[in-house]
Amino acid sequence: MTMMRWDPFREMMSLRQAMDRLFEDSFVRPSRMWPESTVGDVPVDMYQTASDVVIRASLPGISPEEIDISITGDTVTIKGEHREKTEVKEENYIRKEHRYGAFSRAVTVPVAVKIDKAEAVFDKGMLTLTLPKSEKEKPKQIKVKPKTMIEGAKAKKAKVKKSTTTK
Repeated sequence: MTMMRWDPFREMMSLRQAMDRLFEDSFVRPSRMWPESTVGDVPVDMYQTASDVVIRASLPGISPEEIDISITGDTVTIKGEHREKTEVKEENYIRKEHRYGAFSRAVTVPVAVKIDKAEAVFDKGMLTLTLPKSEKEKPKQIKVKPKTMIEGAKAKKAKVKKSTTTK
């Protein structure tokens, strides 16, 4: 067994650490204090490819008919309602962790997209929304030319210009 020297100050929290923890617990992660604020949240992943922005939302137990997707400006909103299927009296529950009721999630898309070309696919509880980027947002390829090629083209232009002015 290794013996360590006891340092009473090592275990003390600095005032700054205490304030950071206080603000983090109350503002950054309010779900600890108010667990009902997370009801209705929909977990999403959003990523972009060269031509699309893709949003994936996890909606287990929801049917495609219960989902409403709207796009306003640069905001995509996913709404719906998860209805409880069985009739069990509240007092008969030992544990009830599934969430029921309305849900909504809005995310801001970082680039301009073509709303009229958007596609939504729902498979096994996973909604995949594909939003094609507008033409101005797609990356453009610029071909890099070697310096000798550019100098040669300039010399040809100068030669042609010189020959047309001497005639």
